Amino acid sequence: MQTEKVERIKELVTILNRAGKAYYAQDREIMSNLEYDRLYDELQTLERETGVILANSPTVSVGYEAVDELPKERHESPMLSLDKTKDREALREWLQGNSAILSWKLDGLTIVLTYREGKIAKAVTRGNGEIGEVITNNARTFVNLPLSIPFTGELILRGEAVIRYTDFEKINNEIEDVEAKYKNPRNLCSGSVRQLNNEITAKRSVRFYAFMLVSAEGMDFDNSREAQFSFLEKQGFETVEHYLVTEENILDTVSLFEQKIDSYDIPSDGLVLTFEDIAYGQSLGRTAKFPRHSIAFKWADELRETTLKEIEWSASRTGLINPVAIFEPVELEGTTVSRASVHNISILRSLKLGTGDRITVYKANMIIPQIAENLTKSDTIEIPETCPVCGGRTEVRQINEVQSLYCTNENCAAKQIKAFSLFVSRDAMNIDGLSEATLEKFVDMGFIHEFADLFHLDRYRDQIVEMEGFGERSYQKLIESVNKARNTTLPRVIYSLGIANIGVANAKMLCKFFEYDMQKMQEADVETLSAIEGVGEVIASAFVSYMRQEDNIQKIQALMAELQIEIPKVDEGSQTLSGMNFVITGGLEFFANRNELKDAIESKGGKVTGSVTSKTTCLINNDVASASSKNKKARDLGVPVISEKDFMAQYGIEASIEP
Repeated sequence: MQTEKVERIKELVTILNRAGKAYYAQDREIMSNLEYDRLYDELQTLERETGVILANSPTVSVGYEAVDELPKERHESPMLSLDKTKDREALREWLQGNSAILSWKLDGLTIVLTYREGKIAKAVTRGNGEIGEVITNNARTFVNLPLSIPFTGELILRGEAVIRYTDFEKINNEIEDVEAKYKNPRNLCSGSVRQLNNEITAKRSVRFYAFMLVSAEGMDFDNSREAQFSFLEKQGFETVEHYLVTEENILDTVSLFEQKIDSYDIPSDGLVLTFEDIAYGQSLGRTAKFPRHSIAFKWADELRETTLKEIEWSASRTGLINPVAIFEPVELEGTTVSRASVHNISILRSLKLGTGDRITVYKANMIIPQIAENLTKSDTIEIPETCPVCGGRTEVRQINEVQSLYCTNENCAAKQIKAFSLFVSRDAMNIDGLSEATLEKFVDMGFIHEFADLFHLDRYRDQIVEMEGFGERSYQKLIESVNKARNTTLPRVIYSLGIANIGVANAKMLCKFFEYDMQKMQEADVETLSAIEGVGEVIASAFVSYMRQEDNIQKIQALMAELQIEIPKVDEGSQTLSGMNFVITGGLEFFANRNELKDAIESKGGKVTGSVTSKTTCLINNDVASASSKNKKARDLGVPVISEKDFMAQYGIEASIEP
C-alpha cells in the first residue's frame, strides 16, 4: 500500500509541476484550476500519510525559474506562497481571537519595488520566489505608480501588477483578428510586464496595487499593518482594497467581498487574511513553503450538474480546431451557461467525454465556464477526421506536451476568411469597410481567392453596390481605402501574411534585419533566422516553411505587384557604425531598455547580435568586471568589454533617458 502511494506521489508531482510551469512560466493552461487544486490536495494528503515529500514537490518548491531575456536578481527575503482554504469557518478559526487585515487576492504578477531618496530605484518580479526578473523600466510605465514619493528613506514594498477587465476588453476590441485576441487579463499582464521594450508595456495600461510594506527606513508603525497601509497611501500608492476584521465580523466582510465580484474591475482569485499585529505574525515563523502570518481564501466553486449534448468543433485562421462542450443550460453565478471551451485534445481525452455524459460545470474565478468533472466517463467522443468547415483532412499535433487538432487543407474557408480578416486589419494593410461578414460574402461570391484580389474589387462594382448593407457611397469608400492601402511598408506586408508567430514587432525586426528586402527574406534559411535575437528556431522554421511554399511564393509575387513599398531613408553619412557588430547584456542606465540601445546602434548602421563571436566589435555591459559567461567569452576572444557610458562616448551615441 505504501509503495502504491509513493508511486502516486511521483505521478502527481510530475503532473502538477508540468501544469504549474505551463501556467506561471509559459502563460498557458493545460488543466483547469479546479483540477489542479484537487490533485494538489490529494498530493498533500498522501505526503502526510506516507511521510514522503519529494524535493521537486510543488508543496515545498515555490514557482519556476525566471526567463533568460531579462536580468535576474535575488530577493533579500524569499517570497513564499500562501497556505489556502475554501472554508469560511476555518478562516474565522485561523484568527484565534486576533484581529487581521482582509483584502483581495489579485490575479496578476507580483512585483517588489524599491524606492530611494524619493525615487523608484528598482522593480523585480516574484520569479521563483528566490530570484526574480528586473523590470524597472517597465514599472515606470505603470499607469498609477508614483515615480516620486515624499518619503526619502529606503522603502521596499510588494504589490500586484494587473490589467483591469475594462482595459483588457478595450485592448482586445482593437484587435480585429479573433484568433489574435488575448485569452485573459493575467496572461496579458504577465507578458506586458516582462517585455524587453517598455513602450509595449506602456500601451497595455498596467496598474500596480500595493499589498505589503516590507521595510521603510527609520519608520515606526506601532506594530500595525493598518498603519503601514495608511503610510503607503500617503506616499501616493493605490493599495489593495482591505478591511480590519475580527472573529465577530469576518464572515460578514467575506460576504461583502463576494457581493462585489460581478462588478469588480480588477482580476482576483480570492482573498488574503494577514494578522494586524506585525510582531505576532512574524513570531509564528514559516513552514517550508508558507509564512504563518497570512492565509489565502479561495472561493468555493459553485458546481452544477448537467448533461453533455455534444462537442462542437470550432475552426480558426491558423487551422487549429478547438473542442467546445455544449450542455443543457444551467444557472452559474447568476447567469445561464450552456457551453464551455475544452481547450485542446489533451484535456478532452483526460475528461473522457461522451455525448449524454453527466458532467459538473463551474466558473473559474467565478467568470469563465469550465468542466469540473465527468461523472460518467463514457469516453465516446471521436476526434473528427475531417474539418467541420471545409471537409479537409485533420491531424492531431503535439506541441509542448499538449495535443491539438488541426485542419491540413490550406484552402479551408475558415482559414481563408480569418486570413483575409487579418490582412485588412489596422496593423496590417488597414483597409476599412471589410468586416469578417463582408469578407465571407466576397469569398462565397468568388470575388477574392488571394490577397492581390482585394485590390481588384472594382471588377465587381455592380454586384457590390447591390449587396445588402452596401450602396454607391459605401462602395466608393471601400475602393478609396483599398487604393490608399497600396502605399504601405514592408513590416505591414509581412505581418498581414499571417505567418505563425509573426506579430507586428517581429515583422518590424525581420524587415530591419534584412534591410527591407523581400527577396532576402524569402531566401533566408532557418539557421540565419534563428541567429537573430528574439527569433529562435520555432519562429524561424515557421517563417521559412511559409516562404518556401510554391503557392505562397506566387501569392506574394502577385501581392507585391499591387503595392508601392515605402523604404525607410537612411543618411549614408550617419552610418558611422557600418560593418560593426555589438552585443548588449545586463541592465542599462541611459536607455530605457536594450531595444532602444539596439535601435540607436542600427540607426547608425551597426548590428546587434545575441552572442559574442570573434567578429564582435565590443560587448556592452555596465558590470565590466562580472564573471558572466558573455564577459568570459569576450575576454577569451579578445573582444573589449565596455560600459554603456564609455560606449556612448566612444561611438557617438546619445542617451534616450536621464540616468
